[in-house]
Amino acid sequence: MEEFSLAVKIRLARHGAKKRPYYRVVVADGRMPRDGRYIEEVGRYNPLTSPKTIDINLEKVDEWVAKGAQPTNAVSHLIEIARTGAPVVEKKTKLSKKAQAKAAAAAEAAAEAATAAAAEESEASEAE
Repeated sequence: MEEFSLAVKIRLARHGAKKRPYYRVVVADGRMPRDGRYIEEVGRYNPLTSPKTIDINLEKVDEWVAKGAQPTNAVSHLIEIARTGAPVVEKKTKLSKKAQAKAAAAAEAAAEAATAAAAEESEASEAE
């Protein structure tokens, strides 16, 4: 007879409104739905605050890992950040093609204005 353990996972349960996520770090049976019944809440994660809020009870996490619970990739990353105290690295957002074109045009206009101002200044100093 094969010996098996319950698939207990430490994972994120999504809460909050539409487009405004807020996560609870929970210990749950792997067969339960993402936001379904859980065994224990061990932390919270809010990606909307600046800097992102990570509040995890590491003692409870260590107890559950010792019992055989497996953290998901996302939770493993959050636990690592909580242990080291390192700030969360913000991803750079890519500008759309329109936004890139606008930024390039604005930079070009600023450069032209700067050269025009420098030319006027040099003419004024020569006139004196």
